[in-house]
Amino acid sequence: MGAATKRGNFWSRMSDEDLLDLRFCDLGLTIKGTDLERRIDVLYQQLDKRGLRFRPHFWLGEEWFSPEGVPGIAIPFYLAHPRLTKLEYRQMFEVEGGTHRSCMQLLRHETGHAIEAAYRLERRKRWKTVFGDPRKPYPDYYTPRPNSKRYVLNLDWWYAQSHPHEDFAETFAVWLGSHAGWRKQYHDWPALKKLEYLDELMQSVGQVSPRVRCRKQVEPISRIRRTLREHYAEKREHYEIKVPEVYDEDLYQLFRDPASGQDGKQSAASWLRRNKVELCQVCARGTGEHPYTFAQILQELIIRGREMGLCIKRPLDEVKIDTAIYLSVKALNHLYNTRHRIPV
Repeated sequence: MGAATKRGNFWSRMSDEDLLDLRFCDLGLTIKGTDLERRIDVLYQQLDKRGLRFRPHFWLGEEWFSPEGVPGIAIPFYLAHPRLTKLEYRQMFEVEGGTHRSCMQLLRHETGHAIEAAYRLERRKRWKTVFGDPRKPYPDYYTPRPNSKRYVLNLDWWYAQSHPHEDFAETFAVWLGSHAGWRKQYHDWPALKKLEYLDELMQSVGQVSPRVRCRKQVEPISRIRRTLREHYAEKREHYEIKVPEVYDEDLYQLFRDPASGQDGKQSAASWLRRNKVELCQVCARGTGEHPYTFAQILQELIIRGREMGLCIKRPLDEVKIDTAIYLSVKALNHLYNTRHRIPV
């Protein structure tokens, strides 16, 4: 049993409400003895197989990130204990890195940032030619081109297209994780040139000592005195949209009584509440927006549907499809009108 489990016993059986009032520094979390430690070992094995002596250092933070100029990686705290993983899911409707596959994808991606910092690779002239200007400001939002073959695919939502640094990190992640398979997978893509350059670059630094060797930890949770409640309030605010008034006509259209076909009469509000998480995740996968964006609109639908006393009298599969489409269109229309998307 790992240290995180032993020290976490005093809060692991708390209710969500009580747990939210704890400070990060009081959780007593550590990577040692957790699934994270085993996944980091897998990452180190992959680095070794690729002939790289570089090893990033890790610590627990609030979110995934590799600080600028630091050859290390912060892993979100909620992945260090199953109780916190459940809390993250209930608060945000998703767990980034919650499966072995997604966690390894993120570890490889962040390692790309860390190795870039360790060897200051972005300063090289050819790096800039291949990936672009690293000094380019990060956009608040970007509009990806899903059909583009100029970028590799690792994380969701065509993340490599967001910035040259992300393009490099995504290319590194694919190169590290697919072994020799990347040549076949991307054989007819312009992105192959990036992979070939990265392969050449990694061979040149593989056994060279990193230029930057600091073991600095940026914002580790052991030093964070604010509560989980404050953390999630801020995190939800980041994805918050000002939900416009929900028109009754929209709800009537969603839950109308068709001329034929019935699937049992039940409360629209209850059905929406039971299917809230699934609907949020379906919409998020289809649009690239965070599930919490759709949760806000759904909450308004649930409240108003209950007030109106609406019931479902048509096939549930049909209702689910129509509701997902409605949520996606409503959220994207609102976001399009309230923020400037910067194409990459």
